[in-house]
Amino acid sequence: MKKILIVRFSSIGDIVLTTPVIRCLKTHFPDSELHYVTKKNFVSVLDQNPYLTKVHSFDGDFKKLSKELQAENFDFVVDLHHSLRSRRLLLVLQKPFSSFKKLNFSKWLLIKTKLNILPKTHVVDRYLKTVEKLNVVNDEMGADFFIHPSTTLPEDIEDFLLRPYVVTLAVGSKHATKQLPVSKIRELLEMTTFSVLLLGAKEDVEKAKEVIPGYEDRVCSACGELSLQQSALALSKSKALITGDTGLMHIAAALEVRVFSFWGNTVPAFGMYPYVPKNPLLADVFEVKQLPCRPCSKLGFKSCPKGHFKCMLDHDMRLIAHKIDTFLLKDKGVI
Repeated sequence: MKKILIVRFSSIGDIVLTTPVIRCLKTHFPDSELHYVTKKNFVSVLDQNPYLTKVHSFDGDFKKLSKELQAENFDFVVDLHHSLRSRRLLLVLQKPFSSFKKLNFSKWLLIKTKLNILPKTHVVDRYLKTVEKLNVVNDEMGADFFIHPSTTLPEDIEDFLLRPYVVTLAVGSKHATKQLPVSKIRELLEMTTFSVLLLGAKEDVEKAKEVIPGYEDRVCSACGELSLQQSALALSKSKALITGDTGLMHIAAALEVRVFSFWGNTVPAFGMYPYVPKNPLLADVFEVKQLPCRPCSKLGFKSCPKGHFKCMLDHDMRLIAHKIDTFLLKDKGVI
């Protein structure tokens, strides 16, 4: 197998969770060229991956992309997206392929009827089934995220991270129903004393401003200031990440940073929980269970469809604060 193309157009977390496939393919075919195609916005998730020969960027021009990939003359295509666009690409390339088997009906059934027939397997294991026919097996080494060695942080953020026991907190998410509300973040801050670096995009700046009042001495916002590579570097310098079901959750797990994840409208049963096969103790998952409306979507919404948002507002922050404090005390060697 001389040249293999991997296809996954989006999004950050999904792409991070395909990295075990990349590494295992390269281990099995050490002399092969591995190429990956993804949307332009997500190239920075992969462009430092040493197992990849080239990352192809899709900017919306399918004809241009098709010509570029046809010229590579691949021997095999691994379709980890299994969308209309990826199927169209397979038709264009006319090469042997294997496609990821989605569980859309099973997820729909869980959302609509709460009947769970989903397999109790992580999506990474299902991604790797796509390359089973090539005799590629899971090395159980987790996901990868590679930070460019030239990546640096703004001086004020770097100084903040020099404080003892800084925890990062992902303020936002693509969907509001995956985000921990400001009131719950402030409730957590009220019960704890550790320093917190807020991470997020430009659209999270105003939310971060609502979090900070009264905690200026130990909360710093980097929302809208950092690239994805810089956010990963900040994560790697922190003791833990507090997050919803986000791409940063998967990056933190790949970097072996302790993860405390809050789940709202989505559920770990979808198979997208933090992937830490080497050390399951690296991740804690918090859910509000026995809610008849949960899960309400496999992706998310701008607001709670029921109007009450209990899946996030009913989280027991005292229990969670205790878990985080216990972890930090163990890390300090106090207990």
